Amino acid sequence: MTKEELMRKAIELSKENVANGGGPFGAVIAKDGEIIATGVNRVTALCDPTAHAEVSAIRAATSQLGTFDLSGYEIYTSCEPCPMCLGAIYWARLDKMYYGNNKTDAKNIGFDDSFIYDELELKPADRKLPSEILLHKEALKAFEAWSQKTDKVVY
Repeated sequence: MTKEELMRKAIELSKENVANGGGPFGAVIAKDGEIIATGVNRVTALCDPTAHAEVSAIRAATSQLGTFDLSGYEIYTSCEPCPMCLGAIYWARLDKMYYGNNKTDAKNIGFDDSFIYDELELKPADRKLPSEILLHKEALKAFEAWSQKTDKVVY
Protein backbone atom coordinates (compact mmCIF):
# COMPACT_ATOMS: atom_id res chain seq x y z
CA MET A 1 0.00 0.00 0.00
CA THR A 2 1.11 3.57 -0.60
CA LYS A 3 1.46 6.03 2.26
CA GLU A 4 -1.74 7.71 1.05
CA GLU A 5 -3.62 4.40 1.16
CA LEU A 6 -2.30 3.72 4.67
CA MET A 7 -3.42 7.18 5.81
CA ARG A 8 -6.82 6.63 4.21
CA LYS A 9 -7.08 3.42 6.27
CA ALA A 10 -6.36 5.38 9.48
CA ILE A 11 -8.99 7.95 8.48
CA GLU A 12 -11.47 5.18 7.63
CA LEU A 13 -10.88 3.62 11.06
CA SER A 14 -11.53 6.99 12.71
CA LYS A 15 -14.84 7.44 10.88
CA GLU A 16 -15.95 3.87 11.60
CA ASN A 17 -15.09 4.37 15.27
CA VAL A 18 -17.34 7.43 15.48
CA ALA A 19 -20.17 5.38 13.93
CA ASN A 20 -19.53 2.69 16.57
CA GLY A 21 -19.66 5.07 19.53
CA GLY A 22 -15.94 5.81 19.89
CA GLY A 23 -13.78 8.87 19.45
CA PRO A 24 -12.77 10.18 16.01
CA PHE A 25 -9.27 8.73 15.98
CA GLY A 26 -7.67 5.85 14.10
CA ALA A 27 -4.10 4.65 13.64
CA VAL A 28 -2.22 2.17 11.48
CA ILE A 29 1.28 0.76 11.99
CA ALA A 30 2.92 -0.48 8.81
CA LYS A 31 6.19 -1.66 7.36
CA ASP A 32 7.04 -1.60 3.66
CA GLY A 33 3.42 -0.75 2.82
CA GLU A 34 1.98 -3.67 4.79
CA ILE A 35 -0.33 -3.08 7.75
CA ILE A 36 1.00 -4.72 10.90
CA ALA A 37 -1.57 -3.40 13.38
CA THR A 38 -4.40 -0.91 13.77
CA GLY A 39 -5.99 0.91 16.65
CA VAL A 40 -8.91 3.18 17.37
CA ASN A 41 -9.82 5.38 20.30
CA ARG A 42 -11.57 3.19 22.91
CA VAL A 43 -11.35 5.51 25.93
CA THR A 44 -15.05 5.47 26.74
CA ALA A 45 -15.71 1.89 25.61
CA LEU A 46 -12.95 0.50 27.83
CA CYS A 47 -13.12 3.14 30.56
CA ASP A 48 -9.40 3.57 29.96
CA PRO A 49 -7.99 7.08 29.50
CA THR A 50 -4.89 5.61 27.83
CA ALA A 51 -6.82 3.73 25.13
CA HIS A 52 -6.06 6.26 22.41
CA ALA A 53 -5.76 5.06 18.81
CA GLU A 54 -1.98 5.36 18.65
CA VAL A 55 -1.41 3.60 21.98
CA SER A 56 -3.87 0.87 20.97
CA ALA A 57 -2.06 0.37 17.65
CA ILE A 58 1.34 0.27 19.37
CA ARG A 59 0.04 -2.29 21.89
CA ALA A 60 -1.35 -4.45 19.08
CA ALA A 61 1.86 -4.24 17.03
CA THR A 62 4.22 -5.00 19.91
CA SER A 63 2.04 -7.87 21.05
CA GLN A 64 1.93 -9.36 17.56
CA LEU A 65 5.63 -8.88 16.92
CA GLY A 66 6.80 -9.85 20.41
CA THR A 67 8.98 -6.77 20.82
CA PHE A 68 8.76 -3.31 22.36
CA ASP A 69 11.01 -1.87 19.63
CA LEU A 70 9.15 -0.84 16.50
CA SER A 71 12.20 0.46 14.66
CA GLY A 72 11.65 0.01 10.94
CA TYR A 73 7.90 0.67 11.21
CA GLU A 74 5.80 3.77 10.57
CA ILE A 75 2.61 5.05 12.12
CA TYR A 76 -0.25 6.67 10.25
CA THR A 77 -2.68 8.44 12.52
CA SER A 78 -5.81 10.36 11.69
CA CYS A 79 -4.78 13.23 13.98
CA GLU A 80 -1.60 14.76 15.34
CA PRO A 81 -0.93 12.80 18.53
CA CYS A 82 -1.57 14.10 22.02
CA PRO A 83 1.44 14.36 24.37
CA MET A 84 0.84 10.85 25.78
CA CYS A 85 0.64 9.26 22.34
CA LEU A 86 3.61 11.22 21.04
CA GLY A 87 5.62 9.96 24.01
CA ALA A 88 4.51 6.39 23.27
CA ILE A 89 5.51 6.80 19.63
CA TYR A 90 8.97 7.94 20.65
CA TRP A 91 9.32 5.13 23.22
CA ALA A 92 8.25 2.58 20.59
CA ARG A 93 11.01 3.93 18.31
CA LEU A 94 8.79 4.18 15.24
CA ASP A 95 10.74 5.50 12.25
CA LYS A 96 8.20 8.00 10.95
CA MET A 97 4.80 9.44 11.75
CA TYR A 98 2.16 10.69 9.33
CA TYR A 99 -0.99 12.45 10.53
CA GLY A 100 -4.12 13.91 8.96
CA ASN A 101 -5.76 16.41 11.29
CA ASN A 102 -3.61 18.68 13.46
CA LYS A 103 -3.91 19.59 17.14
CA THR A 104 -5.84 22.79 16.32
CA ASP A 105 -8.42 20.73 14.42
CA ALA A 106 -8.72 18.48 17.48
CA LYS A 107 -9.03 21.47 19.81
CA ASN A 108 -11.85 22.85 17.66
CA ILE A 109 -13.97 19.77 18.36
CA GLY A 110 -13.23 19.58 22.08
CA PHE A 111 -9.99 17.57 22.22
CA ASP A 112 -7.67 20.27 23.57
CA ASP A 113 -4.30 19.04 24.83
CA SER A 114 -2.71 22.48 25.12
CA PHE A 115 -3.06 22.47 28.91
CA ILE A 116 -0.77 19.44 29.10
CA TYR A 117 1.88 21.10 26.95
CA ASP A 118 1.57 24.20 29.16
CA GLU A 119 1.92 22.15 32.35
CA LEU A 120 5.06 20.41 31.09
CA GLU A 121 6.76 23.79 30.81
CA LEU A 122 6.23 24.47 34.53
CA LYS A 123 8.23 23.31 37.52
CA PRO A 124 6.36 20.50 39.33
CA ALA A 125 5.57 22.82 42.26
CA ASP A 126 3.82 25.26 39.89
CA ARG A 127 1.59 22.72 38.13
CA LYS A 128 -2.14 22.36 38.73
CA LEU A 129 -1.66 18.75 39.80
CA PRO A 130 -0.15 18.84 43.29
CA SER A 131 2.88 16.59 43.63
CA GLU A 132 5.70 16.00 46.05
CA ILE A 133 8.69 13.73 46.41
CA LEU A 134 8.00 11.00 48.97
CA LEU A 135 10.33 8.23 50.23
CA HIS A 136 13.04 9.15 47.75
CA LYS A 137 15.81 7.13 49.46
CA GLU A 138 13.63 4.02 49.55
CA ALA A 139 12.63 4.44 45.93
CA LEU A 140 16.26 4.79 44.85
CA LYS A 141 16.91 1.18 45.92
CA ALA A 142 15.11 -0.12 42.83
CA PHE A 143 17.22 2.18 40.62
CA GLU A 144 20.40 1.00 42.33
CA ALA A 145 19.39 -2.62 41.78
CA TRP A 146 18.69 -1.85 38.11
CA SER A 147 22.07 -0.12 37.70
CA GLN A 148 23.86 -3.17 39.10
CA LYS A 149 21.88 -5.75 37.13
CA THR A 150 24.07 -7.39 34.50
CA ASP A 151 21.34 -9.16 32.51
CA LYS A 152 18.92 -6.24 32.08
CA VAL A 153 17.20 -5.53 28.79
CA VAL A 154 17.85 -1.87 28.11
CA TYR A 155 14.99 0.04 26.64
